[in-house]
Amino acid sequence: MIESLLIANRGEIARRIIRTARRLGIRTIAVHSDVDADMPFVLEADEAVCVGPANPAQSYRNTEAILAAAKSTGAQAVHPGYGFLSENADFARTVEANGLVWVGPAADAITAMGDKINARNLMAAAGVPVAPGSPDPAESAEAALAAAEAIGYPVMVKAAAGGGGMGMAVAEDPAALAVQYDKVRTFAERMFGSGDVLIERYFPRVRHVEVQILGLADGRVIALSERECSVQRRNQKLVEEAPSPAVSPELRERMLAAAVKAGEAVNYRNAGTVECLLDPATGEFFFLEMNTRLQVEHPITELIHGIDLVEAQLRIASGEAITVDTARTGHAIELRVNAEDPKRFFPGPGKITTWVEPAGDGTRVDSGFTAGNTVSQNYDSLMAKLIVHGLDREDAIAKARVAVAGFEIAGPKNNLPFFAELLENPEFLSGDYDTGIVGRMR
Repeated sequence: MIESLLIANRGEIARRIIRTARRLGIRTIAVHSDVDADMPFVLEADEAVCVGPANPAQSYRNTEAILAAAKSTGAQAVHPGYGFLSENADFARTVEANGLVWVGPAADAITAMGDKINARNLMAAAGVPVAPGSPDPAESAEAALAAAEAIGYPVMVKAAAGGGGMGMAVAEDPAALAVQYDKVRTFAERMFGSGDVLIERYFPRVRHVEVQILGLADGRVIALSERECSVQRRNQKLVEEAPSPAVSPELRERMLAAAVKAGEAVNYRNAGTVECLLDPATGEFFFLEMNTRLQVEHPITELIHGIDLVEAQLRIASGEAITVDTARTGHAIELRVNAEDPKRFFPGPGKITTWVEPAGDGTRVDSGFTAGNTVSQNYDSLMAKLIVHGLDREDAIAKARVAVAGFEIAGPKNNLPFFAELLENPEFLSGDYDTGIVGRMR
């Protein structure tokens, strides 16, 4: 087993990794920016190293500073969490080239899945269902128009190198496509360093369902159950639940088998997620992308399976054989508590003057902050994940209502009022909702 671990991340996920590492007797090293020096994850780690100023490019994405911190502290391994460098294949290669253990999939798998067009073509060749779309980047607006004509409107215009719901736009007709193509291409070049654009069929009513996979040290890929991620704003998730209320046993079997095929196609190791679009009208599902890292919403899978996915990651990275029980128990829901207003979801950073987390049977809070900390505008607005586990969906929703009411935050804006509204919304309560639910509520 790894004996010392550098966590190349911050906030809630850094604390989450520290918690498991401490239980396993692993020494932890936190890296942090200067503005994060008093954050809980820094204080809870066994060692901490400042790697730069607030700007992520100079700190949490500063590969040279992070590797120097690993060497100076005697770290054996690096866990990237999610975001920042977690899906950076060059960083993964550099970590291993420096004799450190990378707690994640092989760099080649990250590269293969990092480009949406390449990933889509790989999955199609492996027999994983993919939505109608262009097999090659649309090199011009004219090429995009030709692809859309063959696919049929409406279409989704996607940055091939994008992620996290960014670099996507819908075009209902040729005039809209000409505008959106230029916008997405320009955005993609600026944000991701690649202007490659994919044109794909857009489904007006669709659900976002994903499958957790584990690539084991012995080469096998296994799939746990699915997560429903359709409560979104601006293509970014707000609420997840497991299992999905839209997935029947027969559909689950097909989705899990496809996820295993996806992992096997790239010789996947460690934790990953296969994201799919599900057409509720037909029961068809299509590969969307593979996230080659631990997901924000991993706790709901942990609760219904009784597994610690971070421990699984560390053991797989250490070369250990692990046994995973794929049986499920109950229902879990995760609410992403963000520093944003609850109506239009605009960021609202600031200093936290009150922070009281709810407690109770079946309630878990994975937080990155406490009273006195400041939510910085330099980073993602996620403050905490409020997770509940119930006997069934109805019980989980009841526990979520109590937990939301018991979570007190003052200082920065927060979206707890939105969750209180959602948990009374008839469409959400029915389980028959799609990715447009937040828009209909607003």
